[in-house]
Amino acid sequence: MLELPDFVRAGNQAGNPAAYEIENAAIDHEGTLADALAAAATWEQRDLLDLGCGTGYWLPGYAQLARSVVGVEPDPSLLAAATARPGDARVLHGSAEHIPLPDACMDVVHARFAYFFPPGCDAGLAEVMRVLRPGGTLVVIDNDHRWGQFADLLAVSSWAAFQGSAHVTDRWWAARGTRRQPVRSSWQFETREDLETVLRLEFPPDIATKWLNEHPGTTGLTYGYVLFVIGREP
Repeated sequence: MLELPDFVRAGNQAGNPAAYEIENAAIDHEGTLADALAAAATWEQRDLLDLGCGTGYWLPGYAQLARSVVGVEPDPSLLAAATARPGDARVLHGSAEHIPLPDACMDVVHARFAYFFPPGCDAGLAEVMRVLRPGGTLVVIDNDHRWGQFADLLAVSSWAAFQGSAHVTDRWWAARGTRRQPVRSSWQFETREDLETVLRLEFPPDIATKWLNEHPGTTGLTYGYVLFVIGREP
C-alpha cells in the first residue's frame, strides 16, 4: 500500500458502506447528471479514471462504454468491494495527490464527491493533469450549495463545515480556468426507510430528524450538482 499522508477517511461511505450504496442507487433517476457528464467529456471508447472511486459503484457503468476504466481509491477498506464490481475495471490504491499511473495515459478523469474542497487542492490538480493525455478532460462533480433541498440541509449542518463556501470554491476553480456547470436533479429512494437511512448518514441526527418530520411521506428531495470542467492543453 502507498503511504498517503494527506488522506482523510470519508465518514459516510467508509463509515457505513451499505447505507452509501443506497444513496448511490437514489442518485439522478432523471439522468440529468449522467447526460451532463457525457456532454462535458465523453468516455466512449476512451480511457477513464474514476478518482476516489470508493466501493466502485460507478465503475461498471463506465466500463459499458469506455475502452478501459481505472478506479483509484485512498481508503484500503474500500478496495476489495471496488475490485469485486463487474466490468473488469482496474482498481488501485492511491489518491488525487498520488495517482499510481504513468504520464499522459487517461482521456477522462472523474472526481465524484472526492476532491472538491479548495483552496489547497493544487497538488491534486497538478497530478491529474500529469496523467491526462493532451486534450483530455477532468470533470469534478461537486454539491451545488446554492440550489435544492440538499443544499438547504448542507447550509445548517456542522458536518459540512469542512467543505467551505460555494464562493471560495467557485473562485478557486475559476482562477484555474475551469468551466462551471450547474445541474439540477434529485434523489429518489425506493422506500421512506431508505431516505431516512441516508439522511441520517449524511447529517447530524437533529437536522435529519427535523427535515424528515417536516416532509412526512416523501421518498426524495431536490439535489443540485456543480460540474467543474477543465482540460489539458492539446
